[in-house]
Amino acid sequence: MSEKEQKQENEEPKVQEEKQEKMELELKQEELDDITDRYKRVLAEFENYKKRSSKERDSLYSSVLSDVVEAMLPVLDNLENAAKVETEDENYKKGVEMVLKQFKDVLQSKGVEEIKTVGETFDPELHEAVSSIQNEELGEKEIAEEYRKGYKIGTKVIRHSMVVVAN
Repeated sequence: MSEKEQKQENEEPKVQEEKQEKMELELKQEELDDITDRYKRVLAEFENYKKRSSKERDSLYSSVLSDVVEAMLPVLDNLENAAKVETEDENYKKGVEMVLKQFKDVLQSKGVEEIKTVGETFDPELHEAVSSIQNEELGEKEIAEEYRKGYKIGTKVIRHSMVVVAN
């Protein structure tokens, strides 16, 4: 055998070995790419789950808060009526007014707001018209009087205002 043939025979197993290593490397790279892709998908799903859970939690909190506040609004109405009543005992009146202020402060701290009425334009999303009057001094669909206060938390109406609408 010539030197050239011997060299070729020695190189052939090396070439095959290199091809084998290259194929194994490509397979491992494909496997790594697949695992990386799956990891990214699982991570994205987890992030979406966290966002969805957070929204559901916030929604549930808002729903429960509005239900509790709605149940307490008749108490607030009665406190406001008690504060309007004339009495000879000024300390009693002052006490009722202090409780009323404290009640309103607590509601305000939870994001509850009164819906503005008198002088505002009638909005069926916020107001409930119980009557209408003709008054040339007031604009069209302007609220002339409020029968019952309405309340909202953010953009969610808890109780619509009962109003009298002009023209």
